[in-house]
Amino acid sequence: MRYLITGVSGFVGGHYLKYLSTKRAKPRIIGIDGNEPKWDFLANSFRKNIEFHKRSLLNRNFVFALIKKFKPDYIVNLASYSSVDYSWKHPAECFVNNTTIFLNLVEAVRKAKIKTKILSVGSSEEYGIVETRNIPLTEKTPLNPTNPYAVARVSQEQISRIYVAAFKIPIICTRSFNHIGPRQRDIFAVSSFAKQIIKSKKGKIKKIVCGNLDVIRDFIDVRDVIKAYDLLLQKGRTGEVYNVCSGEGHKLSEVLGMLQEIANTNIPVKGKAELMRPVDNPVIVGSSGKLKKDTGFRQEFDLFRSLTDILEYWQSVLATKLTR
Repeated sequence: MRYLITGVSGFVGGHYLKYLSTKRAKPRIIGIDGNEPKWDFLANSFRKNIEFHKRSLLNRNFVFALIKKFKPDYIVNLASYSSVDYSWKHPAECFVNNTTIFLNLVEAVRKAKIKTKILSVGSSEEYGIVETRNIPLTEKTPLNPTNPYAVARVSQEQISRIYVAAFKIPIICTRSFNHIGPRQRDIFAVSSFAKQIIKSKKGKIKKIVCGNLDVIRDFIDVRDVIKAYDLLLQKGRTGEVYNVCSGEGHKLSEVLGMLQEIANTNIPVKGKAELMRPVDNPVIVGSSGKLKKDTGFRQEFDLFRSLTDILEYWQSVLATKLTR
């Protein structure tokens, strides 16, 4: 099977490659990203299956030529500015980047006249602020994006609908909820908390800084996320949208407390104004019923396991950095 994976150097991309290395016999993979990958967690024998291009997906001619030549069976579009905070600081750049990348991909498939199945990764942020009585969120819940990142994701989903209906391109969309796990960057809350806890245990900082701890989020391990993505490529229905979530809500304060308990610490916490968003969704919890029904998806990682693995990851990363 031939896979084209965009954003392949990122958090989800790395985990998806790791998954493929255990589930597929010698897949052919082209990975595209603006950053060089760090794939020291992949076996050298598997890395030989990957052809990496450090290029911009905004370059339409490059995208068209590559897809026409490679003719992928699957495209997994992970390339985006994925931080809500970044989208507030750079709204125009975020919108143009995320929507144009996707348009270039689907247009290339259309013009090449190939039956490539495309996974369009969206976000739970598309639902926006909802009333508690509408929780858990289902795929039928009306969309109400309240930040620039979410608006771009809704636009991507609408583009998908057009290309499925008008051009018969087999696209499956997700609304993916907050995923966590080892190797996630510390610009995201849970990974940041874990990193700060390890630094504090080593005597490098005295307080954990944070944003709004009262929000409730549906956290799902990235290793379950990529399993869901692969199942959707195999069994998902073209033109449909699927929530990828755990179905459980946890306050950020609860998650931080769990991290402290696992690490056996009680570090003081301090709110930081710069980490507060202009508009923040108070509750985002989804239903994964449709995903389970259509694909047979089942979670393997609970929150405790995810948080334990994240702490162990930062312990490993910081073990040498903080002793130099």
